[in-house]
Amino acid sequence: MKKLPPPLDLKKVRVYPLEQRRSESSLEEILIDPDGAPPALPEPLMQSVRESARSIASAHKKRASVMVLYGAHLIKNGGARILNRLLELGWITHLGTNGAGTIHDWEFSYLGRSTESVKSNVATGTFGTWDETGRCIHLALLAGALSEEGYGHSLGRFIMEDGVTLPSVENLQDALRAEPAHPLSPARAELLLAMVNHQLPSGRIEVQHPWKETSVLGTAFRRGVPLTVHPGIGYDIISNHPMFNGAAIGRAADVDFRLFGTAVDNLDGGVVLSVGSAIMAPQVFEKSISCVNNLRLQNNRAIVHGHTIYVVDIQDGGNWDWTTGEPPKANPAYYLRFCKSFSRMGGTMHYLQSDNVAFLHHLYHLLK
Repeated sequence: MKKLPPPLDLKKVRVYPLEQRRSESSLEEILIDPDGAPPALPEPLMQSVRESARSIASAHKKRASVMVLYGAHLIKNGGARILNRLLELGWITHLGTNGAGTIHDWEFSYLGRSTESVKSNVATGTFGTWDETGRCIHLALLAGALSEEGYGHSLGRFIMEDGVTLPSVENLQDALRAEPAHPLSPARAELLLAMVNHQLPSGRIEVQHPWKETSVLGTAFRRGVPLTVHPGIGYDIISNHPMFNGAAIGRAADVDFRLFGTAVDNLDGGVVLSVGSAIMAPQVFEKSISCVNNLRLQNNRAIVHGHTIYVVDIQDGGNWDWTTGEPPKANPAYYLRFCKSFSRMGGTMHYLQSDNVAFLHHLYHLLK
């Protein structure tokens, strides 16, 4: 059998200070004031927004889940304060996002700026090679794993507490020798290797976040609302760093997927808002609800029912009424995966073609 070529050695990737990056957006330019007037939307769309507000209010009375699953553009386009205000008012019981959603959130809270030119920086080998972004997110996940915390909780804590405290190398070695089969042994070993290979000091590592009040991760952590993160290995710029650790990322995402299922298990009569997430939200949701239904049926419980799903995206929905079921295969709308997947998840699904921030801005004004 022919021997496979060796994997790329990412420990040799050269990284640069984040301050040196030409960032394409700043908080001063993008942040939307929740109490400002939202942009006008056509009346048929406003009817759907009002309906979604009523559904959330009904779910709130039933103490059912209200899940907001969002993509990175909601943060990049300045919607963070609107989400934070909805969290503060108690309307959202669960948040879910992809890896990029957390990267922009962290960079804004740390530097006040985010986003780079993919085309220009790929050509120079600098796309994503920003030291603080990869280093700090890995630090948060590696440390959080020792307390069995997931991705969102670990990074939210890192932001709100301005850093992390690491145990000593000796303490990690002693714990591994004493209890090699302990459930935390993999996490301890990954942190130990990171500390040795990247000269990470034990004790307190301070990382100030001057703009933490804008962070959705930080607000969710402070409010005790689960914010789960569902990344892909190699999807996000933290892969472009010598500290890249797929095990640490996967371990944190493992916790978050299971925490996501807890919210789905409380979804009877609840609401799911999928806001600008064409891939992560439908793909994670369909696996999670299947797991929940599997466990429910084993315990003679009814499957998840009575929930309402609102899929919000700027893409053309094909003029199809998804409450009537799936379109035929000859209709282009059939191939809108983010609609089709959610339409198969029981309950009732509505598609709202709208700017994501504008939708949430109106929703906030209706709910406040």
